[in-house]
Amino acid sequence: MTLGVREKDLPPPSAESPVQHLEERKAQIYENLRDLQFEYRVGKLSDEDYAKTKTELQTELAKVMSAIDQTMGATPAAAKVEAEAKPEPGTVCPHCKARFEKALKFCGECGKAMVEGAV
Repeated sequence: MTLGVREKDLPPPSAESPVQHLEERKAQIYENLRDLQFEYRVGKLSDEDYAKTKTELQTELAKVMSAIDQTMGATPAAAKVEAEAKPEPGTVCPHCKARFEKALKFCGECGKAMVEGAV
């Protein structure tokens, strides 16, 4: 017995962004970097393993971000202007200057509060 679905009963396909898969990969790499940092801090990784894996993830992230820029038609000058725009509070660590895609309470790099004066 086969189950058939009529074409007209299928929902219309959702419009997918040309960079959606790249944005999803970028988010996954950021998540992996946060996990890697945590694993290193709790002592599960050696210095060498941490440095090697971090470099590999950062290299892959650079490739993904370059592909996003190429797909979206961004020029290096436009990317520089965008980077110089005032960041959202909690996305740049006031202590180590690490940048994050979304606002955080504590820095994923140095572990200090993302808002100066916060405990």
